[in-house]
Amino acid sequence: IVSSDAAAVISYTKHVIYLEDGEMAVITRNGYQLKTIEDKEILRDTEVLDLMLEEIEKGGYDHFMLKEICEQPDTIQNTYRGRINFDTGIAKLGGLDSVLDKIVNAERFIITACGTAWHAGLVGEYMIEQYCRVPVEVEYASEFRYRKPIISPKDIVIAISQSGETLDTLAALREAKKCGATTVGIVNVIGSTIAREVDAGTYIHAGPEIGVASTKAFTSQIMSLALITMMLARYKSSVSDSFLIELARDLQTLPMKITKMVEMKDNYKQVAESFKEAKNFLYLGRGINFPVALEGALKLKEISYIHAEGYPAAEMKHGPLALIDEDMPVVFVAPRDSTYEKIISNIEEVRARKGRIIAIAHEDDENIKNYADFILPVPKSAPLFAPILNIIPLQFLSYYIAVMRGCNVDQPRNLAKSVTVE
Repeated sequence: IVSSDAAAVISYTKHVIYLEDGEMAVITRNGYQLKTIEDKEILRDTEVLDLMLEEIEKGGYDHFMLKEICEQPDTIQNTYRGRINFDTGIAKLGGLDSVLDKIVNAERFIITACGTAWHAGLVGEYMIEQYCRVPVEVEYASEFRYRKPIISPKDIVIAISQSGETLDTLAALREAKKCGATTVGIVNVIGSTIAREVDAGTYIHAGPEIGVASTKAFTSQIMSLALITMMLARYKSSVSDSFLIELARDLQTLPMKITKMVEMKDNYKQVAESFKEAKNFLYLGRGINFPVALEGALKLKEISYIHAEGYPAAEMKHGPLALIDEDMPVVFVAPRDSTYEKIISNIEEVRARKGRIIAIAHEDDENIKNYADFILPVPKSAPLFAPILNIIPLQFLSYYIAVMRGCNVDQPRNLAKSVTVE
């Protein structure tokens, strides 16, 4: 069997051989032979896939996407399991031990990714800069290598990819290595090309993600970045030990909070009913939740084919405000954090122009009812973990709108799960 993805063969075999660039397999009825394109023979052992068949089946759900949204209480737990001590707040990622000194002493982090993984990288930028006080740049992998980036051996380049095969991200990674940077991978698929080529890395352990629109991989990528942030903050003493313990205890409650949100999915479905005929959507957020707005907009346009844009909420008055009328739904990510009063001010600007307002808000926020037409409640959490919770209602909203419009949510038109071409 020849496949570009291990998940495709799991119903037939668990034994696989990965080919590197410049290699080929000559397959006959009597067996196979591995060669380089220079016709040199290769000897390589088979690997055993750590996958179960039920992981790539729908398991009673209507779609893989719905299943994967609902799996997030478990996938988040799988990402942090064994990597955090809830009593001491100490985070340890064994896959990074070989480059730990370089990470701790890095002068700059560069995060490179595409699509949803790029949005996770933006969240990571807020995390690392705020809690570790180290500069971070987030780059589109597709643009990174074409502008002759300035990279030094004191930089850490983090490549994020669900599949570990995204060609643009792989090319950016190779450019970084060529420039002498230390490379770190955050990937889901074990044994993937990026996982093999980085200097060190951490698996997100989200399990196979079949739906083209990424959901559980996004939240697990953020969880991995949060663990890296907590680990680095402790080594740099940029936050107190007591603060890290508080974070760890809040982290421990995340699966329970996500379970509660999954149980509320019928509420999100009711809101979707009101917007299934919308032509456009605007998503707005501030601070660490601005990338959540971007990701919410991406999910909607990916699977429902509705035009949607994400913006920093304060940028609305620099152009997008001209679009607001009674036919424009506007989603605000509005938790009660340090930006809350500013977000309320932005909501009032939209209300004054008769926009229809959907708010992602804390479940105990009574004030938001005075401003929003529809509320998608989320539990409170530490700001570090807020994006993980705040994106889940937007995943459900996109899913239900797409289903109501008769769209193929698992395989949207013109899109592929792993983008292995430029």
